[in-house]
Amino acid sequence: MSAPARADTDGRTWWLRTVLGWTALLAMFALLAATIVVPAVAGAERFTVLTGSMRPTYPPGTLVVVRPAEVDDLAIGIPITYQLESGRPEVVTHRIIAVRHNAKGEVSFVTQGDANDSPDPKPVRAEQVRGEVWYSIPYLGHVNNWLSGQKRALTVAVVIVVLVGYALYNVVQDARNRRKK
Repeated sequence: MSAPARADTDGRTWWLRTVLGWTALLAMFALLAATIVVPAVAGAERFTVLTGSMRPTYPPGTLVVVRPAEVDDLAIGIPITYQLESGRPEVVTHRIIAVRHNAKGEVSFVTQGDANDSPDPKPVRAEQVRGEVWYSIPYLGHVNNWLSGQKRALTVAVVIVVLVGYALYNVVQDARNRRKK
């Protein structure tokens, strides 16, 4: 009598392990797609929020994915990522609070961090804008900063190999269990 009960328990735990395993696998693939594949295909860039100036929307450690945007499409309320100085690598992500046009017809933006009490001191010229924030993933920016260059490529390759290996292991185990039955 205890043997059938044990088999039933093993069946339940097998089912639970299988569901959890596939859920973890799919979650990892979705995370990889959201952070690497989708931005690459869309021509977007990934940046990590380092300061609290955009709290609570984008707290430090948030990964923001920024896609190119036409200057004419940028309006008040849109968060943008822009270079502090044209041609320099340092960027900031702040929200547009005003759009200005000068006598020559050139557009500039007044920006401000959500948590800041006053606007940024210098207006942002169109050529400084890297793009608008498309979407963000909390906490993943810490991982993005840690994984840079060669380390990122190696880690992604290892994660893919491990996930595919785990999936194959599950398929083989399932096939063995079916043969036993």
